[in-house]
Amino acid sequence: MGKSLVRWRRQGRRFGIALLFVVVGGGLWEYQERHALQNVVWMGAPTWDELGFTNFHRVLRNDGFVVGWSDVRVNPLWVSYQVAAVADDTRIGSRPGFRPDWRTLWPIGTDSYSGSGYDRGHMAPNYAIAAVHGRSAQLDTFLMSNMSPQKPNLNRQLWQRLEESVMDHFAPRFDVLQVITGPIFPERFTDNVMNRVGLVEVPEAFYKIIVAPHADAPLALAFIMPQDVRGNEPLADYLVTIDEIEARTGLDFFPRLSPATASVLEGEVNTQGWALEDVSKRPGRFQ
Repeated sequence: MGKSLVRWRRQGRRFGIALLFVVVGGGLWEYQERHALQNVVWMGAPTWDELGFTNFHRVLRNDGFVVGWSDVRVNPLWVSYQVAAVADDTRIGSRPGFRPDWRTLWPIGTDSYSGSGYDRGHMAPNYAIAAVHGRSAQLDTFLMSNMSPQKPNLNRQLWQRLEESVMDHFAPRFDVLQVITGPIFPERFTDNVMNRVGLVEVPEAFYKIIVAPHADAPLALAFIMPQDVRGNEPLADYLVTIDEIEARTGLDFFPRLSPATASVLEGEVNTQGWALEDVSKRPGRFQ
């Protein structure tokens, strides 16, 4: 009886210590998760409307941005980051080299796109992340988990013009901008399953959502840009609602928004306050 009591006490102690580790570890994880996401995600990280194997994703945290990574598409389904106006670009170092990301299930090499006719298109942009979040964050933007195949006319012209407008025009108008960006694939997975660069599925278009969260009422611009652009089109030609992006991606953006605010912010195209007309037709840096 005495030995049995000692054994139970021993097991109870072990269980208590294990429970303490779980509680403390869970608390630290929760704190780290909140701390890591609060500076890059506004109103909650994107999630799925209905869970399916094509929209299921894992969240990869990086310095300055987070990635919703799909091991099925072998693509980032969304990338979220925040930017603000910067006085100079002294935080930007020399252009880093591309790097594989050990966290992806399938190996994606830095030369995976070679000879494919597609660029390694940054989702979290090099310049904006470096200027706002520093050199370490800039290095993370060159992880292959931050890339998606983009046609050169899109990547080097139209998409680049939009990224340039975010930093040079929109950011100075507001204190902080929340940006979420990513690829769009055909509605039926089977229609595109073999359209790949190596293991990486090729998107048919890309979206970018830009939110000024701290205006009197939140303001948003949203764009969908297809792969087959010339590159010199007006940015305004590609304005859409956030609802349309949600319908085409199966994702739910800003899940913590109240229904009333979401209805206005996500259901309408409203350019008031953005002065989009000043940059819509402006040539890009590489044109």
